[in-house]
Amino acid sequence: MDIIQKTLLEEVAGLHEVPEGAYNIRANGALDSRQTTANINIVTKEDKPGIDIIIAPGTKHESVHIPVIISQTGLKDLVYNDFIVGEDADVTIVAGCGIHNGGDQDSAHDGIHSFYLGKNAKVRYVEKHYGSGDGNGHNMMNPTTIIELAEGASMEMETVQIKGIDSTTRVTKARLRDDSSLVIKEKIMTHGSQSAITDFTVDMDGAGSSANVMSRSVAKENSHQKFVSVINGNNRCAGHTECDAIIMDNASVTALPQLTANDVDANLIHEAAIGKIAGEQLIKLMTLGLTEKEAEEQIVNGFLK
Repeated sequence: MDIIQKTLLEEVAGLHEVPEGAYNIRANGALDSRQTTANINIVTKEDKPGIDIIIAPGTKHESVHIPVIISQTGLKDLVYNDFIVGEDADVTIVAGCGIHNGGDQDSAHDGIHSFYLGKNAKVRYVEKHYGSGDGNGHNMMNPTTIIELAEGASMEMETVQIKGIDSTTRVTKARLRDDSSLVIKEKIMTHGSQSAITDFTVDMDGAGSSANVMSRSVAKENSHQKFVSVINGNNRCAGHTECDAIIMDNASVTALPQLTANDVDANLIHEAAIGKIAGEQLIKLMTLGLTEKEAEEQIVNGFLK
């Protein structure tokens, strides 16, 4: 890898060197390197681009990294990655995509990730998107995440996008069985004329299932964000969705939470708040010697931390 690719890898996956455990690194549309373990196997799909990540039942305290990096301008990359997580497994999965575009053509990555968690399986999934480059071409990412949770399974999904992505549509669809749980934490910052659309749909079909969908975002300059969250309570369940956004300059933010209770014991809550940085927060920091811009940066960084 050259220095640009290594920088992208560090930004999206926190990797300074070859990670321990299983990994699959994809660079400019092709396999760069791969390692499997006794409990985690990675297999290239034969019918379409992508991989199958197969995690054995009972696997504990292991991780798998599957970052994608693009440094070739004009490249349109598409992958289908399936995660089959065995019963009683407890693992961390680190994904993410970084694009460096120094040319005049648009570069894009579309990743379709499907998760199938067995009974009582537990997954922490981390996905970070990052863009850089001094060219005129756009960086575009459109991740789709499909989640199927068996009885007693749980998944925590953390997604971060805070720099360099001109256009993104992020779609997540989840189906929960009995006593399963899903937590989604999203952080997004847009600036310039960037656009970011988030579209969540969660179907809680199982008794005792729960879902907590939270988004924190900052929209600057002339950027636009749209947050759509649909939670369907189809059984005795608990669901919560929250959108908390800071709007600055000439940006715009749309929040569309939707709750549907199809069972008398479905307990569903939604919260949405959009507003500017409070003047008293700025004044307080400026009295400590910060400029107005520095104060804004401190508040934004703390909000997205």
